[in-house]
Amino acid sequence: MEETVWARDHTEGFVLGKITELLDDEAEVTPLESRYPKRILPFSDIFRAYVEKDKDYDDNCEMMFLNEASLLHNIRNRYYKNKIYSYVANILIAVNPYKEILSLYSPETIKSYRGKSLGEKPPHVFAIADKAHRDMRVLKQSQSIIVSGESGAGKTESTKHLLKFLCDSWGADSGPIEQKILDANPVLEAFGNAKTTRNNNSSRFGKFIEVHFDKNFKVAGGHISHYLLEKSRICSPQGDERSYHIFYMMMAGAPEGLRQQLGLTKPDDYNYLKSACTRYFTTSASEKKLSTVQKSADQSKQGQLRDILLDDIEDFLALDQALSRLGMSDGERLQIYVTVAAVLHLGNIEFEDNPEDTRGGCRVATSKERSLLMAAKLLEIDPSELRQALVARVMQSSRGGLKGTVIMVPLKIYEANNARDALAKAIYSNLFDYIVNRINQSIPFQTSSYYIGVLDIAGFEFFTVNSFEQFCINYCNEKLQQFFNERILKYEQELYKREGLNVPEITFVDNQDCIDVIETKNKGILTLLDEESKLPKPSYTHFTEEVHKTWSKEYRLGLPRSSKLKAHRSLRDDEGFLVRHFAGAVCYQTKHFIDKNNDALHASLEGIIQDSKNKLIQTLFSTSVAQKGKLTFISVGNKFKTQLAELMEKLRSNGTNFIRCVKPNNKMIDQQFDGSLSLMQLKCSGMTTVLELMEHGFPSRTPFADLHAMYKDYLPNELKVLSPKTFCEAMFHSLKLQDKDFKFGVTRVFFRPGKFAEFDKIMRSDPENLKSIVANVKKWLVKSRWIKAQFCALTVIKMKHKIAYRRQALIIVQKTVRGYLVRKRHGARIKTLRDIRALGANLKKIESSTAQLKKDKDVITNQINQLKTQFDTTVDRIKSDDKMDPKTVESLYTDLVAKVNQQMAALQKKLQEQKNAEEQERLRKIQEELERQKKLKEEEERRQREEEENRRKKAEIEARRKQEEEERRRQEEADRKLALELQQQQEKLVQEERRYQEQLEQERQDRELALRLAQESNGQLEESPPMIRKSEAVKNQQANLAKGKYDLSKWKYSELRDTINTSCDIELLEACRHEFHRRLKVYHAWKAKNRKRTTMDENERAPRSVMESAARTPRLPQKTILDNNSQRFFRIPFQRPGGDQSKDDMQMCELSLEETGLTRKRGAEILESEFNREWEKNGGAQYVRPADRK
Repeated sequence: MEETVWARDHTEGFVLGKITELLDDEAEVTPLESRYPKRILPFSDIFRAYVEKDKDYDDNCEMMFLNEASLLHNIRNRYYKNKIYSYVANILIAVNPYKEILSLYSPETIKSYRGKSLGEKPPHVFAIADKAHRDMRVLKQSQSIIVSGESGAGKTESTKHLLKFLCDSWGADSGPIEQKILDANPVLEAFGNAKTTRNNNSSRFGKFIEVHFDKNFKVAGGHISHYLLEKSRICSPQGDERSYHIFYMMMAGAPEGLRQQLGLTKPDDYNYLKSACTRYFTTSASEKKLSTVQKSADQSKQGQLRDILLDDIEDFLALDQALSRLGMSDGERLQIYVTVAAVLHLGNIEFEDNPEDTRGGCRVATSKERSLLMAAKLLEIDPSELRQALVARVMQSSRGGLKGTVIMVPLKIYEANNARDALAKAIYSNLFDYIVNRINQSIPFQTSSYYIGVLDIAGFEFFTVNSFEQFCINYCNEKLQQFFNERILKYEQELYKREGLNVPEITFVDNQDCIDVIETKNKGILTLLDEESKLPKPSYTHFTEEVHKTWSKEYRLGLPRSSKLKAHRSLRDDEGFLVRHFAGAVCYQTKHFIDKNNDALHASLEGIIQDSKNKLIQTLFSTSVAQKGKLTFISVGNKFKTQLAELMEKLRSNGTNFIRCVKPNNKMIDQQFDGSLSLMQLKCSGMTTVLELMEHGFPSRTPFADLHAMYKDYLPNELKVLSPKTFCEAMFHSLKLQDKDFKFGVTRVFFRPGKFAEFDKIMRSDPENLKSIVANVKKWLVKSRWIKAQFCALTVIKMKHKIAYRRQALIIVQKTVRGYLVRKRHGARIKTLRDIRALGANLKKIESSTAQLKKDKDVITNQINQLKTQFDTTVDRIKSDDKMDPKTVESLYTDLVAKVNQQMAALQKKLQEQKNAEEQERLRKIQEELERQKKLKEEEERRQREEEENRRKKAEIEARRKQEEEERRRQEEADRKLALELQQQQEKLVQEERRYQEQLEQERQDRELALRLAQESNGQLEESPPMIRKSEAVKNQQANLAKGKYDLSKWKYSELRDTINTSCDIELLEACRHEFHRRLKVYHAWKAKNRKRTTMDENERAPRSVMESAARTPRLPQKTILDNNSQRFFRIPFQRPGGDQSKDDMQMCELSLEETGLTRKRGAEILESEFNREWEKNGGAQYVRPADRK
């Protein structure tokens, strides 16, 4: 128990320690560092450790122990060495350094990674990009790179570096297209990124950037698809967050003339900006360029915001240049800036009650008329029409006139505010769509053979207040996590099975049930939201109630009061719901769900905006159609669901590469690693599960034909002609690679992590080394062919023996057939000859009887001689005539029989006459014979009675044997049923345990999420009572009954050991011994689970197959006590070597009667008389029963 282990810690993730005590299903761990307190943990929170000082691994699969604690330690160790990248098999883990690392992304670094196999160079985002391009070229299949992680984990920067590598490596000859693809990033970041509490440059939309390649695999163009722009941020950023960068960039970096033209001053002057952070991102040098008019009050007091990647002043200049390179003229760029400024001025329009309106309408506040005029001027629409559209909306009745009556409905203040915000959101959202469309027009592709797509979409989000945007983002992440599980875990294991690789199956949590809650066609949350939006008076409370009613029995959906954060528990049941996502539970407030799900403008605003004289505004709303009815609108959620389905279809049809970005801390500072935060991200991204799979898995694989084609140019002609599989076998065996580093499947070869890079490096080495490799291959081929020749020779010898055997068998068959045909043809003649020969024997008897005659002896002798002559004549005739039919043969034989019978009758007559004189003597002999027959009959009757008795006894023995056999069969059936019940019960317990562990893990993730939110918002955490398994109460009750008067659950391991050695209380001794061995068993089970990566376990005394075979052997029942008054006899072959057979040997068999199996063998049991007869036959002494012995 003195070995070093990893113990779970709520701040560091895991700390090193030693197990000092074994408790009830738990262990006491003492950390090696004194600043950490001693703790008691379940074995599921303890992992074996192997730590080498200053040792780190590029691929986490190379570690001694593959568990989540070792994974976290290696990533932390590398992070502090500025090694922010590492692998888990082919998946890249990228930790955000929050600082610039020299030469990490330099042109020299890009060049060094070009054309290198994965694992040949240190882990890097460039290696994943090069692998995607190589897979596209070799497999002739488009590729996708999925960049995922929390907000602030570095997804956007990773995407930029991926695109830069692809364009610099294979787009240098493509002219301006390469630069335009790279210019798309600063433009999209300006209009789609914003500062949040967790990330200074957070992408508030998702994008899938496709880099298309021609038939020569050179960059041909690109295309960008975007998803779910966060429109609410335009109108209502809060706290320390900002709206989109473009607003601040224009106020800080735009020329003074442009700012005056657009009416831009400082963020404090705009309603859409002043409620949040109003400071600019600048450097010390750029800060000096700001005038007092441009600075907000917070900027003057607290100073500028700092970030190594952001500078609002310089970024505006870069944005303007990027737009210019993308093909936008000065006038087009000005129209974009005008539209952005118009959004800010729209936000400054405020409303007040209109005392002249009897219907409770409102009007534009007098103090805000200037903002209205400025917004109308920038949008180039009539100010009065804009005023009217903002304070009233047009409704058209179905009756009255040709098209119905038009009715002007005044709006209340809150309705007017909503209409103003909806217009601002529509303008900005359409502007963003327009910019993305212009980027796609600037990077067209005439022909595209394949493409590499980079997916950068918002990571899993959770805040104190979560609304419709977070719901859609987390829904997307649920789908991506399911795709990851299918592609990496499920598909990987199915591939191993198809290829015949013996890899243990890994279980993982399937989140399909959570996705069903969201998107099920008839009762999913999105469907219920659309149905609620179509009602005459939709209500978010009614919608929430329907959600809870529909999914009342679903574990994934809960009430707000089940949240672990105190702020969420104050919500009513009809104000929100809680969804237990794969990364943790998130509580959503549904107050704005209905409004955000329907972003269509009402007819009045739609009409005036389409009448604008601004060409850009006309373009933005040229395809827009006003909402004509609630039953026909297309909701935001449904639109996003369709886009997401198309994206998933693309990903499934492509090859896939994953980059998992990790956020090391929440403060966004360098050289600080929060272990608990990082561990939660690694677990949610599936890295711990992949690590468990890769302990036995083979992440690199390639078909035999592709591998042969890859190195065909390096090989001499004699090796080029080899078949692909033979080539692979020859190469791997000649290079003396270890068998554990690769496996041959049915259609491809698999490599352990990093081993394909070693093989590739050897194959592409210098010519001299390649010559030695070729020589080794030739040697292996000669050896292989010699072995095959030997096998062929042995096969020929076996075939020779088989042919000789079959030849002999054919001779026997021929002999048998010929004999059958001869017997069929000559059978009747042969039979008659045999009968005549038998009749000749009778004739000899007659001849011998003639000697008894006392007169006429010579006459009878002459007659007999004549008969002999006739016999010989008949035999010769039958033998000579092979065509004689059976009837003729039969008649000849009948004549002979008649003559013999006649001669016999004559002889008997003479003998009768001779015997009359001897009649008296014969009668006497008959009397004697009758007496003898009587005695024989009596003896026969006695023998029959004895046999009848023996048969009865044997019948009783057989009946007893059958009864015992039936009892044994019933007992075996009962045992089998009991074993089956126990097995089913055990499987049920295993399933319950697995569900309990999944829910326990979900509870732990929920608590960690709630803890993070509580720390960020200074909220409070309320602990829920611990989960209890259904069977746990029963177990506790049984355990209490078993303990009796001794409760040992709190005793230490050492106390149990000392009590066993010193106590005299028998009951206490037995209870301590039972508890001692139970804890020891739990400890060894944990140790076996966290075993070293070797063939046999540490404490195995024999191979596992031997131990399993011994375990399968049924345990024989205990021997029963023999009744000495009952004796049974059995026939069993037994030969005592060199001994006296007549002695009674009581030790001749040590097995019990049941163990011998003789009682179940038919005919084995014999009678006592049979035993005595056999005993006396072999000269044995008289047998005395054990009960009669003195």
